[in-house]
Amino acid sequence: MAHKERNKEAKSSENVNKDEDEITNNLSIEESNHEKIQLLENEVEELKDKVLRKSAEFENYKRRTENDQLNLLTYAAESFISKLLPIIDDFERSMKHIDGTNDIDSVKEGMGLIYDKFVKLLDEQGIKKIESKGKPFDVNYHEAVMQQKAEDVPPHTVIEELECGYLYKDKVIRHAKVIVSEDN
Repeated sequence: MAHKERNKEAKSSENVNKDEDEITNNLSIEESNHEKIQLLENEVEELKDKVLRKSAEFENYKRRTENDQLNLLTYAAESFISKLLPIIDDFERSMKHIDGTNDIDSVKEGMGLIYDKFVKLLDEQGIKKIESKGKPFDVNYHEAVMQQKAEDVPPHTVIEELECGYLYKDKVIRHAKVIVSEDN
């Protein structure tokens, strides 16, 4: 019997050891889970912080972009106007000297130079004159003010240009006002 009791005590001792091991394992799993939860909570906080920063950066970017666009629209013509100012200066100088000269040819020459400079500036900016005289009438480029009979010109041909038309790049910004030949 003593042997049976020793076996019982051994089994009981083994059960206690198993229970202790199980408790230790459970505690270690619980500690591990607690550490994982703490790590995940820290990661969530970091991500929240990053999202807040990115949101603030985006709002600042949006504000800067809107401001840049507004400035772009407000001052879009600045470059063109800066290039136009020397031509205005030339006109002012010419006007000062007109009264003091009797040489009409030099005045005409000066005005011609200023005009050429102005046309060159417009051309550099993508503004081109629509050539109309002698061309077939085209509603996309011309505005017919009247029609006239013309024997030596085919019908619907521009025979006179009253006001020049202009293109800005590929867009008509002013139609040419023209006189068109009638059907014979």
